[in-house]
Amino acid sequence: MMRYFTALTLVFCAGAVPAQSRIEVSDLKALPPAEVVILGEIHDNPTHHENQAAAVSAIGPTAVVYEMLTPAQADAFDPALLDDAEALEAALGWADSGWPDFGMYYPIFAATPGSAVYGANVPREDLRAAFDAGAAAAFGAEAERYGLTRPLPEDQQATREAAQLSAHCDALPAELLPGMVAAQRVRDAALARAVVQAVEAHGTPVVVITGNGHARSDWAVPHKLGLAAPDLDVLSVGQLEDAPENSPPYDLYLVTEPTPREDPCAAFR
Repeated sequence: MMRYFTALTLVFCAGAVPAQSRIEVSDLKALPPAEVVILGEIHDNPTHHENQAAAVSAIGPTAVVYEMLTPAQADAFDPALLDDAEALEAALGWADSGWPDFGMYYPIFAATPGSAVYGANVPREDLRAAFDAGAAAAFGAEAERYGLTRPLPEDQQATREAAQLSAHCDALPAELLPGMVAAQRVRDAALARAVVQAVEAHGTPVVVITGNGHARSDWAVPHKLGLAAPDLDVLSVGQLEDAPENSPPYDLYLVTEPTPREDPCAAFR
């Protein structure tokens, strides 16, 4: 188990919130100390990105790992462009990436002017390979280190396939679901690998900007880091739009107003 939980317990005993507790936006400016902080999001919710910007400003990370950038895009990052959102967007090739409007993410970049930028988005051809050859083959070197050579427990595999089906409006053929799970495992491992690289190159703390699914402590990036770099202290923070009935799979979480959006399942119907 990652060492973070020992430190976390000490912080909580000093009067902070307990593990798996709901926090408020103001708490993002005083998160428990950790070597790696994973800040989840719902991608199209502007409030979530405002919250991430506030958190990274308070943390002052040595590096920020973005799910939204490929390593090649991250290499194109130029800190000299931080004062020009349009120029930075163009340098990163954001408009062709398929992610939500750069204006939502720009405050995160602007809040970390001294931080190195890492990208962990996996090219589509590599993700397609996960469907045909499995997660380990698609990931390549270090697949064992990040747990990709081991099959998932049957109950977790079933749960994750059901989650993929639900996330795609119950419209996916059943035969695609194992590949979807394999691709997700590759993306989790790629994010964890980028964190390890950032820590080795720049030290800590490192922040990860990613979707809530990758921030899950039970099987996503925190879990992969527990396998690959078990001595790292890791904190995961989820951002939800509805109060959960049960404890969600994050060390800490907050609930925000939902962002207005069209029915994502309308196209399938």
